[in-house]
Amino acid sequence: MSRLFFFIQEAFRALRRNAAPSMAAIVTTVTTVILLGVLIPVFQTTQAKSNEVRESLEFRVAIYDDATQGETMALQRELEAIPHVESVELITKAEALVELEEDLGQSKSEDLLAQLHDNPLPANFQVKADDAANLDAVRAAVTPPGPDGKPQPISPIVQDVFDRQQESQKIEQVTSALKIVLTVITALLIIASLMLVGNTIRLSIYTRRREVEVMRLVGATRWFIRWPFMIEGVIVGFAGGLVAILILWLGKLTIVDPLSNDIGLLEAQNSTTLAFPALVAILFAAAVLVSAVGSGITLRRFLKV
Repeated sequence: MSRLFFFIQEAFRALRRNAAPSMAAIVTTVTTVILLGVLIPVFQTTQAKSNEVRESLEFRVAIYDDATQGETMALQRELEAIPHVESVELITKAEALVELEEDLGQSKSEDLLAQLHDNPLPANFQVKADDAANLDAVRAAVTPPGPDGKPQPISPIVQDVFDRQQESQKIEQVTSALKIVLTVITALLIIASLMLVGNTIRLSIYTRRREVEVMRLVGATRWFIRWPFMIEGVIVGFAGGLVAILILWLGKLTIVDPLSNDIGLLEAQNSTTLAFPALVAILFAAAVLVSAVGSGITLRRFLKV
């Protein structure tokens, strides 16, 4: 135990001697950990949203307002007979209006209807496939090619066919671009953290080179000489991780939690992202690990003991 206290004291003494590079290493570690703390929930949320849209892919078959009940029921039977169709549900004009109110908000939809003086939304069938991979085939069966080679609806009462596939593709494109950009930034910051921690340790080795030579002469073991420098790097990571986690915690209390309570985001966030304590543990371990790796690499290169 006395040796451990000695190593820790030596590490803090070295940090005080090299205050400027030590502070730069800590600040870079703080920035890296904060970015990771933002990236992990962003990645999880965007991936969950993309999967949610992909798994709930469906398409709608809108019908004309003058379609008779017999024609509507006949179309429903035709849709249900298509291979790989899991369910077909009729959405009336009134139900379509309720969906619009949920998407836009009731006040906006009421203003829109006040200007139009009528419900312009058509009744439609909600068609779900048994598997997302079969969705395109089912959709193609609703509008097979006619004699001229152009898609023709299977019933004259079909007004339009629309789906959420384009929305899914946009989400995936945005998610992929976001992942690439933020991953590159994170990687650069991790490299910068490794270099700055390594530079701090190298300066410590240089300023204490005479002490190292004396310890060699009196027979100190290799790890007795190395431990203070390793602990110095770990302290840098510990301090940077602690400051970053404090900033993230304050951001959660002052920004994330109020927004969650106001707009109902908390339930979705809890179901798609790591719990905050688990995220804190991962970030803290990552900060210490990066600093320890930076210390180890520098010791292998510049401390020949």
